[in-house]
Amino acid sequence: MCFSEKIARLLSLSFLFSERVDVRLVGGGSRCAGVVERYDQGEWRIVGAGWDQKHVAAVVCRQLGCGSNVSVLPGHTAKGFLVSCSGSESSLRECLRGYDLHPGLTVICSESVRLVDGAGLCSGRVEVKSNQSWASVCEADFDRQDAEVVCRDVGCGAPAALQGGLYGDGEGQTRDKEFQCKGNESLLLDCDTSDRENNTCLPGNAVGLTCSGKKQFVTQSTLFLTWSEEYERQYRCVSVRK
Repeated sequence: MCFSEKIARLLSLSFLFSERVDVRLVGGGSRCAGVVERYDQGEWRIVGAGWDQKHVAAVVCRQLGCGSNVSVLPGHTAKGFLVSCSGSESSLRECLRGYDLHPGLTVICSESVRLVDGAGLCSGRVEVKSNQSWASVCEADFDRQDAEVVCRDVGCGAPAALQGGLYGDGEGQTRDKEFQCKGNESLLLDCDTSDRENNTCLPGNAVGLTCSGKKQFVTQSTLFLTWSEEYERQYRCVSVRK
């Protein structure tokens, strides 16, 4: 490799690295959970959003390589970046809208499993993270009990549909292990695995999964927040009995 090619490659790697590290999650116990912060001009500042908090969370989890977003909660109010995302962006930088005083966001990502190329946050091709890369799962290695755990892991409701090839095959490799979940595990990585009997997964057999809509209940003072895939977001006040 000539000197100019080395320089070009270093610059490319530097750009990719800067894209990844200008966002972080802090205070959540792992690199895939915590308050969203963005680095700019020598400082880390909070990130806030409006009605599209779940889309912002999806972008943050994707940018950090942390799978799907499981939950997102409003945080403390401070000056920081205001963002608005559609959910399809590869970087939070694409979502920047301004800088102002607003509530921050606390995000929890699934870390090890995600649903991709689906119509919403609770549907898509099942992909599992292994050795820092994502691999699809063959339909023959995945059953209803596995689906129960995946839907729970990504913060969604019960499985509604399970089918090979439903959301394409993807461009990566296919996982070479078979999951043996009991159905009551909280995380897919808590399930036992075994070597696949057949090392070949034919095209059109990458398992696709649709879970029932995401629902999340957050209590903050007297604010009751409900989410669902069907009805974006609703607020209502409730009386608190002392």
